[in-house]
Amino acid sequence: MALPETIRILVVDDHTLFRRGLMALLSREPQFEVVGDAADAGEALRRAQELQPDLILLDNHLPGVRGVDALPSLREAAPAARMLMLTVSEDEQDLADALKAGAAGYLLKTIEGDALATAIRHVMAGESVLAQEMTSKLVAAFQGASSAVRPARPQTLVTTPATPSLLGSLSPREREILRGIARGASNKEIGRELGIAETTVKIHVQHVLRKLDVSSRVQAAVLATENGLT
Repeated sequence: MALPETIRILVVDDHTLFRRGLMALLSREPQFEVVGDAADAGEALRRAQELQPDLILLDNHLPGVRGVDALPSLREAAPAARMLMLTVSEDEQDLADALKAGAAGYLLKTIEGDALATAIRHVMAGESVLAQEMTSKLVAAFQGASSAVRPARPQTLVTTPATPSLLGSLSPREREILRGIARGASNKEIGRELGIAETTVKIHVQHVLRKLDVSSRVQAAVLATENGLT
């Protein structure tokens, strides 16, 4: 999916100082245009309907209605917009709910500014993004490993183990790449570990996704973990 020349962003967060700082940070990127902001779900819904942004950057801890609970209404209000969670919540239930409701990614507020900009571009290119700290919790959500809750499996992700033939189609190098993906490592980190160029890792990742018949790194990570390839 080709990136638009300008990515129009709606920022939704109830903390005024954080929201304004985030808007200022995003505005430094020439490709980004912050078209509006909102402090709660109701205002976000109105602004989304009015502005029709390309991407909605959404906090989960909003007054009245959680961000994850507002996702279906926001998708109806702005059908073309991509939804990206940016929150402090590391709760696996929130993660599972967000992905099930159609969020294209789940990031934590500890993320660096340049990493956030990169994540936004990945989302707008049709990919899924996930905070590295949440990878194991995503797997726990799928496996029902939490003793507290057993979230519904997100329909947008792979929920059944890969067949042996799919995993068997991977070369030894591709299996190493897949293990890195399952750990939540970036292409740069995988390349450093394996002693290969980041661009080479990127090519391997594309081959892995194609061979496993999945469309995102998150799906590949789930398959790898469910099949013991970690």
